[in-house]
Amino acid sequence: MTTSAKSNINTGFVTTEDNIKIAYNHYLSGHNTVLIVAHGWFMSKDSLAFKAIAKSFENNFDVITFDFRGHCKSNGLYSFGHNETKDLSAIVDYAKTRYKQIYLMGFSLGSLISIDYCANNDNIEKLILVSAPTDFKKIKNNVFSPNAFIPTLKKFEFKRWTSIQFTHPFKRKPVPIEQIDKVSIPVLLIGGTNDPIIRIWHNRELFNKANEPKKELIINGGKHAEDIYLENKEIFVNSCIEWLRGDN
Repeated sequence: MTTSAKSNINTGFVTTEDNIKIAYNHYLSGHNTVLIVAHGWFMSKDSLAFKAIAKSFENNFDVITFDFRGHCKSNGLYSFGHNETKDLSAIVDYAKTRYKQIYLMGFSLGSLISIDYCANNDNIEKLILVSAPTDFKKIKNNVFSPNAFIPTLKKFEFKRWTSIQFTHPFKRKPVPIEQIDKVSIPVLLIGGTNDPIIRIWHNRELFNKANEPKKELIINGGKHAEDIYLENKEIFVNSCIEWLRGDN
């Protein structure tokens, strides 16, 4: 894993088409490419995990992290995928004013939203999906299993946990397995064999239906979303950089 460069961090807000203020951190290291990182439910751009992710990639790309609506500094209510593509769209529009080459990495429900965006837009060069679900309805509600509960406690951050505001999860939302074949850019799918929430079969089904060029990275013993990164940093970061920089 390469040593991280020193970056400047610009913070600010963009406004979505439905007038929601979305907060972002923009890590500027002098690159002409940018990696946008989309977090999952109950995380944020300012969580220790996502700050670490940004620092891990800043030696190779500028990085933009942001808070989906209802998380941390963004206003509005989180709707589990019903409205959040608007948030990502506003962030991509911001990135487009500064970069010609934009990469996207989504974690968990951030992957669901990333697939929806890429299936309907052509602004992203390459896509990385970490713990992506085939369908929100098929996500395993297993938050009290050791593989889910213990990592959650390790990542406890009072300010983040108390800032989240959300609406009910029953509104219509994108179905990734119905959209993945509409994504026309290179896709890397990353999953963990011990993911207690989005089982590894989700990764396999999405990979099978995705268009070429594509690649699947299965982390033996890997857990959920950012925990795959936290417990397997070297292979995670190196594999992502190789995929994004490679000629696929």
